[in-house]
Order: sequence, then structure tokens, then C-alpha cells
Amino acid sequence: MDPYIVLLVGTGALILLVAWLPMVLRELPLSLPMFCIGFGFAAFSLSTGDRPDPNHYPHTTERLTELVVIVALTGAGLKLDRKLAWRSWTLTWRLLALAMPLSILGIGLIGYWGLGLGIPAALLLGAALAPTDPVLASDVQVGPPRSGEEDEVRFTLTAEAGLNDGLAFPFVNLAVSLAALGLAPEDWALHWIGVDVLWKLAAGLGAGWAIGRLLGWLTFRMPNRARLSRTGDGFVALGATFLAYGLTEMVHGYGFIAVFVAALGMRAAERQHDYHDRLHDFAEQTERLLMMVLLVLFGGVLAGGVLAHLTWAGVAAALGFVFLVRPAAGMISLIGVDQPMEERLAISFFGIRGLGSFYYLAFAANAASFAEMPELWAVISATVLLSVGLHGMTVTPAMRWLDKRRRRQGVLPLEA
Repeated sequence: MDPYIVLLVGTGALILLVAWLPMVLRELPLSLPMFCIGFGFAAFSLSTGDRPDPNHYPHTTERLTELVVIVALTGAGLKLDRKLAWRSWTLTWRLLALAMPLSILGIGLIGYWGLGLGIPAALLLGAALAPTDPVLASDVQVGPPRSGEEDEVRFTLTAEAGLNDGLAFPFVNLAVSLAALGLAPEDWALHWIGVDVLWKLAAGLGAGWAIGRLLGWLTFRMPNRARLSRTGDGFVALGATFLAYGLTEMVHGYGFIAVFVAALGMRAAERQHDYHDRLHDFAEQTERLLMMVLLVLFGGVLAGGVLAHLTWAGVAAALGFVFLVRPAAGMISLIGVDQPMEERLAISFFGIRGLGSFYYLAFAANAASFAEMPELWAVISATVLLSVGLHGMTVTPAMRWLDKRRRRQGVLPLEA
């Protein structure tokens, strides 16, 4: 049979499933990512051909995961109705400033003491797993623009996922610097602080905001006939994503941060325009399609034996990352905030791990040599698999329970 025809059939089926499955799975304790991973595992287990292996194809892995993450970051930024401000984003700032560094520290210590990893590999493990994932966390994120689905739990998790992917980069770069040729502190410390921390973060934030405001002006503020919003084309969101990411990377800034901030800048230009719905819907559909492709491939990676290097210590570590490190770091970061305990628990528990972790690991593998890379892939794959399964089964009933509780308290309007 012609492989091209088979590819067309498979692609068509995948696109239809992207549209259909979220509706079918909505009432079941089964998420779309869980289905995709299971389907990929079954399909590649039955196949006699080659199976995807990130250890053999780190460059391809880096680019594919990079693409889906930046599209997801744009979608997350376009969803947020709340203005960027210090007070209204308090919970997000706490998670970024406290929970994320504590997660990196906790995961890194488990990697060093529990798994016997070297310091660079342990730091890489912490930096790759600390960020929450903007791709797989859609069930705990806010609703579409202007939908009103922006309670404190959903908003905080969405905003955190939008920013902490980029904020993990300095720590990944530090791990790479430590692994590269065994450099002495005087060779990398000043460069890391001055370039990887200060310059790249500032460039990502500044370029992202400038590009977002410029695109916002072109879209909503130009003379009426020339406005991009008049086109009605949702794929403008994809152009904004690539432009913000590419231009920021050209000036050696963090493109992940720039993409999310650019989306915030576009929303800030005009918050109530119907065109935001078009942009968001296109970004979300593209993200979902790319996510399904990558998770099917991840199922193939599992079928190919990526967990062969997983030890019982690695299993215990993955359980510790999901059940102990993130929840504890989240709860510590939220001490003293005026939020109900159940909401703080939800924010702390639903720190979903996913494709962003794969990106950072592939990026590091292409930038430096880590002898423990097969073990790192095994532990991170196990952690993501556990997170997808656990959070996929619990997020829908948990969020419904929180919504019902808020309705009883009069915080949300009663359902019709």
C-alpha cells in the first residue's frame, strides 16, 4: 500500500479526532492526552517499523516540542482577561518566586541524593520538571476570552504556566554550563548572571511587550480599513507567535517569555473585541493538533523502551515529584494569602508536567554532553506519564467540586 495514502488516512483521522474526542471524553475520567498516549503506545507496539527515540533524535525532539509550547503560550496569553498588575497577579508571582525555585531545589536534591545523578544532571532534572505545562493543563486553565471562566484557581494556573516555562531557562542554561567541559566558576558565573539571567529575561519581557503592543496597534488601532482584525483570519495568531519568538531569539532573549507577554500585549490593546475569539480559537486548535501528534509519538517512545533505564528509585522519585515536591512548594508559596484552603490545595496539586519538560531535556542534550541522559529521559517520561494519568483523572471532578462550592457561597452565579 502506498505510504502516502496511508499517511493521508492517518492525518485525516487524527484531525477528526482532535475535534471530536474532547467532547466525547468530557464526561469520562479520561483526558485527551491519556487517550493519545495510549493510542500511540498501542500503534507503535503493533508496528514492525522504527519507533521514535528522543535519545537518537534530540534535534527533532527539541524542535517539535518547541513548536507546540510556543503555540500553547500564545493561547494562554490570549485567554487572560485580567490586566497585568502586581496585586491582581499576587498568587502567580508567589508561585513563580517561591514555588518554582523550591521545586527545582527539591527535585534536584532528590536527583542528586536519591538517584545518584551528578550536580549538572540533577540541576537539569529540577529545571526541566519544575515548570508547569501550558500544553497539557488546558483543563485547569481559564476559558476563552471574555467568557467569564476566570476564577482564581484557573487564572493562577494559566498565568503560572505562561511564565514559568521561560523562567526555567536560566537554570537549564546553568546545568548546561556546568556540564560543558567542566568549566570553573570564574568561567561561567558572571556570564550566567549577566547574560542568561539578566539580559535574556529582560530581552524576553521587553521584546515580547513591545511586539505585542505593536501587533495590538496593527490589529485594533490602525485606520479602519487597514486593521488586521478586519481580515477575520485566526491564523494571525500563528504569525504573531512566530514573529515574537523569532525576533526575541535573534536578540538572544527568552522566546518563551516573549510569546506569552506578546499575547498579553495584544489583549491589552483592546480587550473586548470579538476578533480575540478568532485568534484564541485558531491558536487552541493548532495547539491541540500538535499536542495529539506529539503525545502519540510519546506513546511510541514508551513502546520503544524509554523506561528501560527506569529503576525503582526512579519510580519513587517520580512519585515524590508529583505527590510531594510540587504540592509542598505550592503550599509554602501560598502561606498567608487570603484564599480558601481547598483553592490553595488545588493550585498546589495541579502543577501538571508535560511537553515543556521534554523540550528542556532535548535542548540540554543538544547543548552539552550528559552521561546520565538515558536515565533522565526515563525519569522525566515516567513523571510526565504519572502526571498525565493522575491529573487527567482528577482535574474534572475537582474543578467541578470547586465550582459547586463557589456557587453555594454565592461567588459564581447559579447554573440555569
